[in-house]
Amino acid sequence: MKNLLLSLCMMVFTNCQAQQVDNLLIKELKDKIADKTYPKIDAIVVKQGDEIIVEEYFNGFRKDTPHDTRSSFKSITSILAGIAIDKKLMSVDDKIGRFFPELKNEAKRNISIQNLLEMRSGLNCEEFYDIGPECEDKMSETDDWIAYCLGVDLIRTPGVNWSYNSNEPMLVGEIIARASGMTVVEFARQNLFEPLGIKDYKWTLSPKGQAQTAGSFYMKPADMLKIIELVKKKGHWQGKQVVSADWIEKSTNCHIPIDFSFVRYSKMPEAKYESARYGFFWYKEKLTYKDIKTEVLFASGNGGQYIMYLPDYNLTAVFTGSNYGNWRGKLPFEILLKYIIPAVEKGKDK
Repeated sequence: MKNLLLSLCMMVFTNCQAQQVDNLLIKELKDKIADKTYPKIDAIVVKQGDEIIVEEYFNGFRKDTPHDTRSSFKSITSILAGIAIDKKLMSVDDKIGRFFPELKNEAKRNISIQNLLEMRSGLNCEEFYDIGPECEDKMSETDDWIAYCLGVDLIRTPGVNWSYNSNEPMLVGEIIARASGMTVVEFARQNLFEPLGIKDYKWTLSPKGQAQTAGSFYMKPADMLKIIELVKKKGHWQGKQVVSADWIEKSTNCHIPIDFSFVRYSKMPEAKYESARYGFFWYKEKLTYKDIKTEVLFASGNGGQYIMYLPDYNLTAVFTGSNYGNWRGKLPFEILLKYIIPAVEKGKDK
């Protein structure tokens, strides 16, 4: 019996931490993914403290398979912006006209980098509530993605209303490139990916070679976990300050209510929900379910791509999935509340 339990533990966890995690809950979760109760969940990687407590791959995906991060990559663009700001290459107060001399519209030239980071530029794009215009799809049909983004009409005063879109992280990526004098691909390699030991990834590029900094970036879930671990550690990684603690605090101080709850769209009938909040390409949402009352910081991408940090549990987590364009992309929130957090909670009592 002892050998059987040890074997089960080794199958479920990278590190056998029976005193920390309820194995039976995690086994039940795996069964529900296998029987399609939770369909198209491709990977779950969870770390508590310094230990990987869950690492599972499904649907033909493996540990070494890069996955499309979709819009969760926007949060990585936020980190890249912070690094550029730390280097004094730009500031959140800079107006975008400084970096785009080809932009002649004076009102657009006065949009600030902070307006872009908060998705409050006033440009006429909306990709969250299905009311449009859906700018990313139109952008991808052009050869020059940056020219398209700059050409979008300004319809409201910058800084007033939140309007989710991919134009703004694209412009931030191009500003980083122009401010640094190198491509954003090279800037990211030198200043973020190389320090974190992230090597196996793939950018999506425009016909003109402009990197997609709003999504469609492929990387391994284990490397996605490094990103949120960097955030958890206030920008510090293996003896080096990769991005300043000040930037981590500022960019994740999510204060903009967005009139949308990820928990609600996971369709958990007993979970209490309230609006998530937005920062500089990062989200926060309070989680309330049974005796769980906590908060999660996260990056989010279509289909179920999440990079999460729950400070109350010293927990970081990555989910990847293929539930594109439907509510099931929010199922990781139910998984978190019904299985991951309770497994950690119950494990504390063992």
